[in-house]
Amino acid sequence: MVGITAVVAALVGALVGLWVGLGSQQTLVEKYLPNHSLLAHPTDIQAVLAKVEPAVVSIDTTSFTGGAATGGQAVEGAGTGMILTPGGEVLTNDHVVAGASTVTVTLFGQSKALTAHVVGTDPTQDLALVQIDGQHHLPTVALGNSAKALVGDDVVAIGNALALQGGPTVTEGIVSATDRSLSARSDVSAASEHLTGLLQTDAPINPGNSGGPLVNAQAQVIGMNTAVAQSGGDNAPAQNIGFAIAINTIKPLLTGLQAGGTGTKPAGNGGSPGSGGPTTGPTAYLGVVVENVTPKLADAEHLGTTTGALVVGVSQGGPAAKAGLRAGDVIVSFDNVAVTNVATLVKQIATRTPGDSVSIGVVRQGQRSDLPVTLGSTPG
Repeated sequence: MVGITAVVAALVGALVGLWVGLGSQQTLVEKYLPNHSLLAHPTDIQAVLAKVEPAVVSIDTTSFTGGAATGGQAVEGAGTGMILTPGGEVLTNDHVVAGASTVTVTLFGQSKALTAHVVGTDPTQDLALVQIDGQHHLPTVALGNSAKALVGDDVVAIGNALALQGGPTVTEGIVSATDRSLSARSDVSAASEHLTGLLQTDAPINPGNSGGPLVNAQAQVIGMNTAVAQSGGDNAPAQNIGFAIAINTIKPLLTGLQAGGTGTKPAGNGGSPGSGGPTTGPTAYLGVVVENVTPKLADAEHLGTTTGALVVGVSQGGPAAKAGLRAGDVIVSFDNVAVTNVATLVKQIATRTPGDSVSIGVVRQGQRSDLPVTLGSTPG
């Protein structure tokens, strides 16, 4: 198992990260493309920072265990955000502001915290939009094209690492890999998320970096720093394995977030992605925690198939549980579409609407069967 921590700093006597569990992942890099990095000298980094840093903010939150009304313990959290509009719309991770009773934002180079409020969230994609109250003419980040990011390209990560005083922390690295997929569950909230198309970087990322930008040599944001690996196989410590949500994944979701919804998604009713154009609305929900099946895992666990999405957890009372799915099943198809990995399953679920009836093909103890499932809505 590989440990992944969502990089938001929680201060309860000391800085603590939010931990989530992640199934084993194997992503093969078949070839390296030419490196078009432009960050050749330290002065280049300073030029990039001059354009980006003014639009990077620190986000501080307060939440209460058990609720403020019942006298619960106050928990303070810290993360990062990026200003998208001059009027103060800030992009960050959902896990930075989830459950917060109060949200404040501190602008670059300032010490006074400004009041803010959450406009919209998409927990399944770990996205949130925060509005700074009463602000105008603010600097903004420039959004790039993450599809052009190549393995080996130099990048800079900026964020409120460890909630240290005195301004954001800047780290440098490269794009280590592209198109990573993570299936994770928070040990704190028990919420699950399946993120695909992630950028991997070796730029050091720490608690508090969540929601901060991963920036290319043109001072454009190509990703939002979200998680970092803590250990590898046999509990070997991971070294600088960080993940950022690709900005091309985020762009289509902004309209829904700005409208106060939970992002945009392709039309449901069995249509293919994009068949009906983007729309706002609830996200379809299956209620499983899954990991990629690999030949090694298939052999060790006698799964009966070398590809698919292995169910390692089923949400009690969720659609999957009601349909009879259980841990140890391998999902190999979704309405006759082959499921070869977690990313395929996630993309298929994203094309559907809560209430849709689908057929899930599973391999259980070597035997193939099809289970009818009625998809639900992602729990709030």
